[in-house]
Amino acid sequence: MNKKLLSILTLSLVFSLKSKAQKNAIMPSDVIPFQVTVKKSTFKSKKALALEIQGQANGDSTVAILKDINFHNGIIEATISGQTLANAGETARGFVGIAFRAALNASKMEVFYLRPTNGRANDQVRRNHASQYISIPGYPWEKLRKETPGKYEAYVDILPAEWIKIKIVVKDEMARLYVNGATQPTLIVNDLKQGKDRRGSIGLWVGPGTLGHFTDVKVTKED
Repeated sequence: MNKKLLSILTLSLVFSLKSKAQKNAIMPSDVIPFQVTVKKSTFKSKKALALEIQGQANGDSTVAILKDINFHNGIIEATISGQTLANAGETARGFVGIAFRAALNASKMEVFYLRPTNGRANDQVRRNHASQYISIPGYPWEKLRKETPGKYEAYVDILPAEWIKIKIVVKDEMARLYVNGATQPTLIVNDLKQGKDRRGSIGLWVGPGTLGHFTDVKVTKED
């Protein structure tokens, strides 16, 4: 066995288990919610967890953090979907993503997220903002876009209310986001803002005005 792959933890939301590698299905009780509601759901024929922001959110720590995970380097895979709520504001984009190296109190985390309604927008600038990296605390998208335009976001062909497969590869201060099985990353971050030594859990993340769905979450540790 490759010595880098010290452990594989599969957190499957497919409720009928088919593999010895799979653990029991994730339930709402298996996550710690921060400013979000978490419910069991069936979406596009898949068993999933559905997340929405609860009330008026304070900042970007709108996440459900998985319990009993200590992640530093490795690979995170998930199938996610985001769509705007019926009462969402006009700036809502169906924001949905995955947090990693997340503190259990949601005070610190790195996040890759998608803006599915931007994927096929007629405005090229909006298309260029279809994927995003942020870091909590201190690095919201507004700050990153203003200070380093284009460095922490990129175009990717995605649609709202459809399942999107993502893979995040993390190594020390670098992280790469792959979408829908692409062999090349959509977004590369070479300077993770919370530092190369940070450890933490994995989180299911949504933004304002969004209904997010999450399934088939798999975490492969490499340290």
